[in-house]
Amino acid sequence: MKRVILFDLDGTVIDSTEAILDGFRVAFESFGEDVPSDEAIKSEVGYPLEDMFLTLGVEPSKVDEYVHAYKMHYRVISCEKTVLLDGAREAIMEAHKFATLGVVTTKTGEYSRILLEHMGLMDYFDVLIGREDVKNPKPHAEPILKALAKLEHDRSKTWMIGDTCMDIESAKSAEINSIAVSSGYATHSMLQNCASNICKNLIEAIEHIKKIK
Repeated sequence: MKRVILFDLDGTVIDSTEAILDGFRVAFESFGEDVPSDEAIKSEVGYPLEDMFLTLGVEPSKVDEYVHAYKMHYRVISCEKTVLLDGAREAIMEAHKFATLGVVTTKTGEYSRILLEHMGLMDYFDVLIGREDVKNPKPHAEPILKALAKLEHDRSKTWMIGDTCMDIESAKSAEINSIAVSSGYATHSMLQNCASNICKNLIEAIEHIKKIK
């Protein structure tokens, strides 16, 4: 059976930091509130938007309004202000030669699909699971299990690649293999707390999987 590789997006395949920061700026300014520091926002990337806004001090009763304001702006500027990480395209193309590929992200699936289509990469993926597709986002196993339900797979030959411990914990809960990449929002030392396999970037991660028979 063909191997399966599931990819996180932010910090693993793409760098959408500028778009994310811009979205949060507009959301907070829309309600006349001070915008949190860039570092405070970036430290929360990987969590669902609603959780990010809560952690950044938004009252629970207002979170949905902030999320809506963010999304309305993000959908307009996301393609313009998002770039592929170095080597990501080549890594995905190489992985596609020997594995079935999928995306498992806490980003909105609709916007993730638009981004990947804009970058000419969506055709490489057989499944995409976004925030709206699950009740329990990463680090819960649900997003990965939902992706795998749509694919022929052998869990012993299935991998999740991500840049945060949420990705790695989700993989552990789903009982699949995982590789952390230090190209994103978590440092190598942070990833050592959860991951046994850590690579510098996506190319290195794909080469690691490729060597395992």
